[in-house]
Amino acid sequence: MAKRDYYEILGVGRQASGDEIKKAYRKLALKYHPDRNPEDKEAGVKFREASEAYAVLSDQQKRAQYDRFGHVEGMGEGMEGFGGFQGGDFGGFGDIFGDIFSEFFGGAQRGGPRKAGAMRGADLQYNMEISFEEAAFGHTTEISFPRMESCGQCGGLGAKSSKDIEVCPTCHGTGQQRMQQGFFSVATTCNRCRGAGKVVRTPCPKCNGEGRQRVTHRLRVNIPAGIDSGARLKLSGEGESGSGGGPSGDLYIQIGVRPHQFFHREDNDIYCEVPISVVNAALGADIVVPTLDGKVGMKVPAGTQNGRSFRIRSKGIPHLRGKGRGDQYVRVTVEIPTNLTDRQKQLLKEFAEIDKSNSGKQYPLMEKFMSRIKEMFG
Repeated sequence: MAKRDYYEILGVGRQASGDEIKKAYRKLALKYHPDRNPEDKEAGVKFREASEAYAVLSDQQKRAQYDRFGHVEGMGEGMEGFGGFQGGDFGGFGDIFGDIFSEFFGGAQRGGPRKAGAMRGADLQYNMEISFEEAAFGHTTEISFPRMESCGQCGGLGAKSSKDIEVCPTCHGTGQQRMQQGFFSVATTCNRCRGAGKVVRTPCPKCNGEGRQRVTHRLRVNIPAGIDSGARLKLSGEGESGSGGGPSGDLYIQIGVRPHQFFHREDNDIYCEVPISVVNAALGADIVVPTLDGKVGMKVPAGTQNGRSFRIRSKGIPHLRGKGRGDQYVRVTVEIPTNLTDRQKQLLKEFAEIDKSNSGKQYPLMEKFMSRIKEMFG
């Protein structure tokens, strides 16, 4: 019986690129693989047919020979060893097999086998609330939290002693069992040792064979100066201990900063509001304002308007892991007096009478506002 044309089998043209041929074969292999069609003999035939075509067309030398001479005896022999492909590149089948493994079995593990039974410990998160000052200047504190650690009695073995551990007789210490899936040899976790490669005859009485136990761990933590709310610190290896010789997880510290009674922060600058009297705003004054470093004096010039801001250099937040500090901005709020005495009221009335003749010079904003009203309404 004459063989079908390899290009026709894969459904590609004779000028198809290597990627197009690979893509076409992968599609057919997934569709007709015997594991997906256990009752369909025709699917098995089509799978073998597509595999033979790919073995030739994916190899430049064999493809050139096929394009020149067509089918010749032995042309399909690029498939030798196909039933047991534990090693080698199989004439370009390696990547294809990896893709098919991903489709059938949830993804093939790449990068080589790992240590049997070894599992990385879980990552942990600790929520820490600190004061505004502690965030600004840094803070060192001790925290405590529960985590799984290697059993102190058995050292993580899970056995009463090292003599109570033996190689798993089912997987012979590999932690895996091999199953033949049609043309493929599939590795699965050993159901007896659960991937550890070893079995325990007499478990450790303290951890009941777990190899780990829950303890309260205490740790000294350094909070860097300049940290802000929402930041997260990573402490490598301070999470839960791994099992079976696996590495420990990491500890993440989530930072929350409590609000301050005077300040609020924007990047590395801080802002505060300071109330002043009408007299101080009009005549000028030396006032006291709070900073992160303590009280400092600040001069308010005569004629200061409500809402005006003043900058005090280098009194803000230190730059995180850097040099220098931000600035502090002081916004003054002019407070109108209440509960005036009769004498104060009389003086203000006298001031108002004197003030009428100079209102244009002393109240430029008011004068400009009234001028615009006249222009609008006449």
